[in-house]
Amino acid sequence: MKKASFVFFLVAKISLAHQVDSMFIGEETIQKTVASLIQKHGVMHTERIQRGVRQVATLWREEDGNAAEFEKFCLSYFIADADQLDLALQRFDRMFEALYGHEIALTRTLREPIDLDTGENIPLDLLIASLNPFDHAQEDAFKSKVAFVALLNFPAYLPKEIEEKAKGFSRKEWAEIRLGQAYALRIPGEVKQKETRVAIEAENYVSNYNIYLSGLRFPSGEKPFPSGPKLVSHWGLRDHIKALYHDPRKNLDRQLLLQKVMERIIRQEIPQSVINSEEVEWDPLSNQVFRDGKRARELESREMDTRYQHILSWFRVEREIDSYAPLYPTYMSRQFDRVREIPEEKVEALLRAVLEDPVGKEVAGLIRERLRRSLKPFDIWYDGFKARGRYGEEVLNQEVAKRFSTLAGFRDALPDILMRLGFSEDTARFLAERIEVDPARGAGHAMGAGMRTDKAHLRTRVPKGGMDYKGFNIAMHELGHTVEQTFSLYKIDYILLSGVPNTAFTEAMAFLFQERDLEVLGLADDGEDREALRVLDKFWMTREIAGVALVDMLMWRWLYEHEDATAEELRDAVVGIAKDIWNTYYAPVMNTERDSPLLAIYSHMVAYALYLPDYPLGHIIEFQIGQNLNKENFGKEIERMCVQGRIMPEVWMLGAVGQGLSPEPMLEAARQAVKLLKEGKR
Repeated sequence: MKKASFVFFLVAKISLAHQVDSMFIGEETIQKTVASLIQKHGVMHTERIQRGVRQVATLWREEDGNAAEFEKFCLSYFIADADQLDLALQRFDRMFEALYGHEIALTRTLREPIDLDTGENIPLDLLIASLNPFDHAQEDAFKSKVAFVALLNFPAYLPKEIEEKAKGFSRKEWAEIRLGQAYALRIPGEVKQKETRVAIEAENYVSNYNIYLSGLRFPSGEKPFPSGPKLVSHWGLRDHIKALYHDPRKNLDRQLLLQKVMERIIRQEIPQSVINSEEVEWDPLSNQVFRDGKRARELESREMDTRYQHILSWFRVEREIDSYAPLYPTYMSRQFDRVREIPEEKVEALLRAVLEDPVGKEVAGLIRERLRRSLKPFDIWYDGFKARGRYGEEVLNQEVAKRFSTLAGFRDALPDILMRLGFSEDTARFLAERIEVDPARGAGHAMGAGMRTDKAHLRTRVPKGGMDYKGFNIAMHELGHTVEQTFSLYKIDYILLSGVPNTAFTEAMAFLFQERDLEVLGLADDGEDREALRVLDKFWMTREIAGVALVDMLMWRWLYEHEDATAEELRDAVVGIAKDIWNTYYAPVMNTERDSPLLAIYSHMVAYALYLPDYPLGHIIEFQIGQNLNKENFGKEIERMCVQGRIMPEVWMLGAVGQGLSPEPMLEAARQAVKLLKEGKR
C-alpha cells in the first residue's frame, strides 16, 4: 500500500474559472481588472487573462486585500512574456521539490515511532506524529500571494477541457496544468491539522489491532494455532486464511475460525480484552474468554464500536473541509474528481462490470471442484490458483529464511532481487541505492520521497524470529511502489509531474512485483496451465476487492445521507451494505450462504478513507500493463511507463499500452482461461 503524505500531489481537476457563491471580489472588479490587463499586454493574451483573473478572484478573501489591491496584484504579477513564464514555471518546480520534499522527510521522521516496529509506543508518540508544521503550508502560500501568482498565470482546467485537449499537451503544458491545479483548494491550516490528527489516530488504532493466534481455541478447548503468530487485522488474518489453502481439507475448521474472528470484528462483538493481548484465550465461535483455562466472564465486554467511531471522525473532519471546497463539495468529489481524475460513476461502473460478468460463476465452479466442497464466504480469498498454493507456509518460510531471514538481509539483496525480476545491473543498483527498508508496525506500506536528495522507504512487518513469507510477500508489493516512486521522481523532467496519475497506478506497479515473489525465491511455476491459472487468480482477486471497494463507496454515500449518525448506527449500516453487496454479487455466484458481512473487514475503511477503490482499479491497470511484459523487457518497460509521470489516467494508459482503462481484457482472458482448463479435463 502506498501512503499519501502531502496535499500537493493530490491533483485538482475542476477549474477555478467558474464563479462560486460568496466570492469577495465582485464581477465588476473582475471585468475592470481584465480590461486593464488586456490594455497593458494586448488582446493576444485575452484568454489567459480572463482565466487567470477569475481563478484568483474565486479564492481571494477580504483579508487578502480590497478590490483595488486585488487589481493592483493582478496588474503586477501577470506574466505576458513567454520566457519569463517559463522561468516562473522553473521557479515553482524547484519550490515544490524543496517544500514538499522536506515535508515528506520531516513527516516520516515524526511518524517513526507510530509507523515502525522499533519498540513500545508511549502516549507522546501519537502527539508528535500528529504534529505537521506543513499543514499550514498551503494557507501560507495564499497569505504570501505565491499561490495567487500560480493561479493568475497557469490554468486549472475543467475535466472536459483536459479530456478534449489532453492527447495534444506537451510535457511543459502538463506541468503548467498541474501547477495551476495545485492551489485549487484553500483549506485553513487548523482544519488540515484536524485531518492529520484524525488520520494519525486511525492509523495507530489499526496498526496496533493485533490478534494472537496462539490464544484462539475451539469450543472443545483445542488450540488450533498453539504457536501461532500475532496477526494485524485485517491483513494478517486474511493472509493466514490464504496460507491454509495448501491443505484445504485439514485446515477448513481453522479457516472458518478465522472467518468468525473477522465477523466478530466487523460487528464489534469481539471482546476488548483479546485485542492486542496474549494474556487470555478466546473462543470466537462462542465468543467466550478464558484465563488460566477458566472462563473469565468479566473479560467478555465487547469493543464499543471504536472501529466505527474512527470512521465517523474521518467523516466529520471531511464535512468541515467541504465548507472550504465549493468546487469539490463532498469528500467523494475530492477523491474521485480531484485525486483520481476518474469520475465516481465511472469507477462504480467498472466495479460492477467485473462483479456482474457471468465468468465469475464459472470461476467459482472451478474453485468448488478444486476444493471438493461447497464454497464458504472466506473463499473470496481462494489462493489455490497461485503456484504458492502447492507449498505449505512452513516451506515458504524456509525458502525466505534461506535468502534473507532479516530485514537487513532483504535490503542487501535488493540489487539481486531487481535483476531476477529483469532489471539491468546498472538500473538495479540505481534503484537499490535510493530505497530504504524499515520494519513496519502495521502490515506494511511504502513512503516515497519528494526531493531527489531523499530516498523512498519500503516498510514490511518482520516477526521476532526473522522475515517470514508473509513479510516477504508484502515487501515485494512495497518494492513495486518504491521502484515506481524512484523512477517517477529521479527520472522525471518536471517535479510538478512526479508520480503517476493516481494511487491505483502505483498499486498496479506493486501488484506486478508482488505476483513475481516466487520467481525471486526460485519457485516459479512452469506448468502448462500456468498462464490460465495466473489469469484466474488475478480475476478472482479483482472480483473480491471490487465488492469491498463498493462497500466503502456506499458507506460514504450513506454517511452524507445520515450526517448525525452514531457509531452504532454506522456499524449497522455498514453491516447491512456489506450484506446487500454479498447477496447480490457473491452468494448467488459462489452458491454459498447469504448475509455474510465479510466484505466490511478491510482496515482501510477505518484508517485510509476511500482508498479501497484504488485496489480493483490497480488490478485492472496491472492486467492491461502485464499483457505487454515479459522477463526480457520487464525492467525497461516499467521504467518507460513510470517516467510518463502524473498526467491524466487515460493519457497515461494510452502511452503505456495503447488503450484506455478497461476491465474487458481481464474478463476476456478469464473466459478463455476457464475454457482452456475445462477442455484440458476432457
